[in-house]
Amino acid sequence: MRDRCTGDILGRMMRKNNFNSAGAIVLGMHDALVSLTGLIAGLAVAMADRYAIILTAIIASITASLSMAASNYLAVRANGNARAIVAALYTGGAYMVTCAVLILPFFVFTNRTIEMTVMFAIAVAEIFLFNWWLGRSRHRPYMRNFFEMLAVCAGVSIIAFLIGWCAHICLGIDA
Repeated sequence: MRDRCTGDILGRMMRKNNFNSAGAIVLGMHDALVSLTGLIAGLAVAMADRYAIILTAIIASITASLSMAASNYLAVRANGNARAIVAALYTGGAYMVTCAVLILPFFVFTNRTIEMTVMFAIAVAEIFLFNWWLGRSRHRPYMRNFFEMLAVCAGVSIIAFLIGWCAHICLGIDA
């Protein structure tokens, strides 16, 4: 019965491949969380037009997911692993799924505070769920990893928000 659970299917897929697929997923997911929440936080304070934020986030998501997938392919391949394409697909796929979910609130809501709050809540939930699933599949505690990933993501988002705020105030950028 357990084999029908999504977590068990993913766990079997990860154990079946001859590389650290959990690492490939973390690479794509975490980079997307940090990069996109940071980018959107910075843009949200500097730009009034939500469609410009959505367009920028979509373009950044696609280009960054391709870049991350290619980089992970080359890194895994450089280690002599023939499963590099699978690693790249895990990384790029995790990146795109994460970005799509993070951009979603900007399509649904029109209030900037609600958009940002929902985006950050989704980011926290995604970090928690991934760490919970990884801890469960490896039979290890997960809360420490959850708080570590959350702190990194929040730190980068705060820095990006401050950069956007400085650009808005100091440079007079108000798109």
